[in-house]
Amino acid sequence: MADINPPKKNRLASFIVLAMVVGIALGFTLNKIYIEVENAKLQEIGLKLEATQHALHAADSNAIPRLTAEKESLTKARSEVTQARDKKIEPFSLLPDIFLRLIKMIVAPLVLCTLIVGVAKLGDITSVGRIGGKTLLWFISASLLSLLLGLLLVNIFEPGIAMKLPLPDTDETVITRNGFTLRDFLYHTFPSSVIDAMAKNEILQIVVFAVFFGIATAAVGEQGKVVITFFDAAGHVILKVTNYVMNFAPLAVFGAMTAVIAKQGLGVLKTYSIFMSEFYFGLALLWTLLILAGLLIIGKRVLRLVKRIKEPVLLAFSTSSSEAAFPKTMEELEKFGCKSKIVSFVLPLGYSFNLDGSMMYMTFASLFIAQSYGIHLPLGTQLSMLLVLMVTSKGIAGVPRASLVVIAGTLATFDIPEAGLALLLGIDPLLDMGRSATNVIGNSIATAVVSKWENALENEEPDPA
Repeated sequence: MADINPPKKNRLASFIVLAMVVGIALGFTLNKIYIEVENAKLQEIGLKLEATQHALHAADSNAIPRLTAEKESLTKARSEVTQARDKKIEPFSLLPDIFLRLIKMIVAPLVLCTLIVGVAKLGDITSVGRIGGKTLLWFISASLLSLLLGLLLVNIFEPGIAMKLPLPDTDETVITRNGFTLRDFLYHTFPSSVIDAMAKNEILQIVVFAVFFGIATAAVGEQGKVVITFFDAAGHVILKVTNYVMNFAPLAVFGAMTAVIAKQGLGVLKTYSIFMSEFYFGLALLWTLLILAGLLIIGKRVLRLVKRIKEPVLLAFSTSSSEAAFPKTMEELEKFGCKSKIVSFVLPLGYSFNLDGSMMYMTFASLFIAQSYGIHLPLGTQLSMLLVLMVTSKGIAGVPRASLVVIAGTLATFDIPEAGLALLLGIDPLLDMGRSATNVIGNSIATAVVSKWENALENEEPDPA
């Protein structure tokens, strides 16, 4: 379902890069001038909180009430200063918020329309099962590759060893862990109402409904053709809306980069530079392995694919959102030559089952936190953790900070202090950029591979002049 009126070759990617550079420069200026007082206060409060926490560990019973009250007072003060700082840069943070809301407005109806059409055009449940089986085979293989690569690299680099942190209180945590029991996972998968699923952007629930609806549409034969025509037309309209929304992407990127650098400063890049460089090295290696796997199946065209999806990858990177790139990724895959019915089936599933960048990060981060506290995990335990992450990471598309929530639950399962997540909160937005871009790469290659397996990979559309 490619765009019915392809625009002339635009310069959106160039504008996004320019917006990133300008945003970083302005954010650095704001950090040093406009909100310098608030940042200095937050740094001072942070040091006092750290000292108070250390004192609590060594305190006797008489000093504990006083230190606890002092900790609560400092925590409240930090919250107030943070709110004051955030209010100052609110105009910039509103830009990406508005853009992402517009994208989320599009994603649910686009997934519904395209997947219904894709499944219905497959013809029968046998075709759905065959293509679904091939799709899941790739997803599971890519997931295991991502998790194993994260496990291997974190054991080679050992980025957490130098931290040498004392174990915190057992009840101290920064992320609530919930929603990943088997019961909650199933509730998260199967909708009680498609309207509720659409309203909450529950992508996996929409996928389940669309698969049932698409199979039923194909089963009724001639009467179903009018339904397919309707949803196909609706999908084209939504893609046109997407083109309008995408024009605001540079503004969103500018606002996001300005807000992040204004709050964190360029210092955040130095503080965790080793961890970040090792993680991004891992992502680059994962990209290489995924591209090589694609090369084995679709040949040198995989390089053309990577070139074609550079714009959605850049968009996902700069907004820290795979969802933001979904409509554009779908459009570029169809221009690459993947048939609409395959793209409409595989890509939405990938957003729930094939988040390669996120999965590599989860093993990397979980073991980094264990290393930071000096907790040795035998290889068998690490492999068990990998399997837990393999299961709990499915169906989390659209969950805010989903990777951190999954990590929190996994840490608790293996008796690793959840408070260690605080080590990553400051740089998580910067790490999320790489995760999101990798998710787009992984799902794009997966769609092209399944298209090849189904003999549904046609000649690439030439770039518009």
